[in-house]
Amino acid sequence: MAERDHKPLEGKRVVVTRALEQSQSLVDALREAGAEPVLLPLVAFAPPDNLAELDACLRNSARFDWVFFTSQNALRAVQQRCVALELSLSKILRDVKIAAVGPATAEAIAAAGLTVNFISRIHTGVALAEELSAATQSKRVFLPRSDRANPDLIEVLNLHGWQVTPVVAYKNVSPISDSSDVLGSLLQGHADAILFFSASAVHHLRDLLGPQRFSDFSHQSIFVAIGPVTESALKAEGISRILQGTDSTISAAVAVLSEYFTKASQQQPAGAKRG
Repeated sequence: MAERDHKPLEGKRVVVTRALEQSQSLVDALREAGAEPVLLPLVAFAPPDNLAELDACLRNSARFDWVFFTSQNALRAVQQRCVALELSLSKILRDVKIAAVGPATAEAIAAAGLTVNFISRIHTGVALAEELSAATQSKRVFLPRSDRANPDLIEVLNLHGWQVTPVVAYKNVSPISDSSDVLGSLLQGHADAILFFSASAVHHLRDLLGPQRFSDFSHQSIFVAIGPVTESALKAEGISRILQGTDSTISAAVAVLSEYFTKASQQQPAGAKRG
């Protein structure tokens, strides 16, 4: 009975750096696995400074063959703007095919009542461009994205002859909150793991801590990168001790943590300190 009741993350403090509006499902899943989630939102979102280009694309969506959603945030921004414009997202995209980077974004698209026509096998925007370019001749694409999005996707699409209309659908900003108490607690070793879902979260924490303390923090708490872009951002900061989620879903994040701490508990005596 005790074996069946064991939870793989029992007693582990796991820091969640996602935006608050994205965190609840993850927090619930971590608690279900026995963890103590600690909210440290390092990312927040805001509308773009100029909405004219986004509005024009939404009102004239029939001129596109495809819309690429590279994140749930891009989808959410488009949904919110459609509500403001009193447009039905399902209607304006009725004759437009939809491509998604990874299963988490695809799940969010399906939950919005839309049909996903293509999911990249590798969960990056560049991979989506490469994989879809080999599978279709229809190449007029609407690309809603962050103001800080990597330009590589557009470069690859242009290389393959796509007619790309990239539009800033939302801004990625630092959250307005006082996180000093949480940061102080974490730096004293009161965290077992920290989950990063974006390069922006990596950069914001580095800026808060400074490069040296950020590096030191990675040795006392395991850094978990959700997605290859986030992993690359951590490596660019000199971080080598990284766990990578198999995909961008909540279940994958919990699974990689559970596997790591289960193995750690089997390899070390109770109370031993992880290096």
